[in-house]
Amino acid sequence: MSTTPQWVMIGGEGPESYNQHSSYQVYLFLYICVWFPKIRNFMCMYVCTVSSLICFHRELCWKPQKKKMNEAISAKLGLDLISDRFCVADFGCASGPNTFAAVKNIIDAVEDKYRKETGQNPEEDIEFQVLFNDFTNNDFNTLFQALPAGRRYYTAGVPGSFFGRVLPKQSFHIGVINYAFHFTSKIPKEITDRDSPLWNRDMHCTGFDEAVKKSYLDQYSVDTKNLLDARAEELVPGGLMLLFGSGLRDGVKMSETAKGMVMDFIGASLNDLAQQGVIEQEKVDSFSTPLYIAEEGELRQIIEEHGKFTIEAFEDIIHPNGEFPLDPKILAVSFRACCGALLSAHFGVDTMRKTFELVEVKAREEFSRIQNAKPGMQYLIVLRKN
Repeated sequence: MSTTPQWVMIGGEGPESYNQHSSYQVYLFLYICVWFPKIRNFMCMYVCTVSSLICFHRELCWKPQKKKMNEAISAKLGLDLISDRFCVADFGCASGPNTFAAVKNIIDAVEDKYRKETGQNPEEDIEFQVLFNDFTNNDFNTLFQALPAGRRYYTAGVPGSFFGRVLPKQSFHIGVINYAFHFTSKIPKEITDRDSPLWNRDMHCTGFDEAVKKSYLDQYSVDTKNLLDARAEELVPGGLMLLFGSGLRDGVKMSETAKGMVMDFIGASLNDLAQQGVIEQEKVDSFSTPLYIAEEGELRQIIEEHGKFTIEAFEDIIHPNGEFPLDPKILAVSFRACCGALLSAHFGVDTMRKTFELVEVKAREEFSRIQNAKPGMQYLIVLRKN
């Protein structure tokens, strides 16, 4: 298994970067800029920088997650684990600002619990350390340059694959995986073998071919159990793992959801470029994404069969503005931020850019179908180490 996969998010601060498009509230801001320029200009008169707006909207976005996270930590974290040194680890931190929001909310919740149950000041009694983990080719420079001023924690970067051990035994108290729990370490071999009956010409698991779906699920199960094995070694007894992610409700197929439809548009756009002679069809046919969006029942079964963690909570988080604004441009921009590096590695940057130009066109043409798509699921799973 490679420690430097091609699906690492686009780094830096540019218009295509994960840092600029890693949260729903950024999409809300883009929506205003695209469709209401007068409002945009009015807002810019009173807000010094775009980043200020992004931070403001990020707080709005994190409210549903923060409420559920606070409840989980208050109810499930043992007070005896909160000592003079408390360690939080973010696995798959990427380079965007979502990791800082997650870490801040965790620390706030731990301090709040300590304050309420002991009557003492946590700022005087507890030192926090935060470990940021991702693959070795992650853009750690952008991440650390953006560390919040006035933060109440010490930091360290931990490069390496979260599918295996990256930390010493019993070295952290709360871990978080923020929208990275759907990745696999590799694409099933039979999916990319043109001579295999399971060869999948789609670039992802649409859910319509049961044999292909099983192959993806088998790989996902192996990888997830390896990930949980590693975390069980590294987490202190009684510690918590908080898993935020994108999933499917039982019985819903990926390509029946808006995000699945956009993935289909990416594949169709690549085929269009092949037909135009821009890229080779064989190169398109060999392209697949190393991810599996699991159903709720599948996630529960994998975790329960693994046996080293107890599911303390499985929350379906309802965002007031939906999974993301259903606007063709914003959909294309957001998927370009999270999938662009993968396409660039396989096809080159120019092809990646042309692909997402076509994705926006297709999203406009199929907009009514997107609006009527089945809902996806955003979850918070709270695991306690047995």
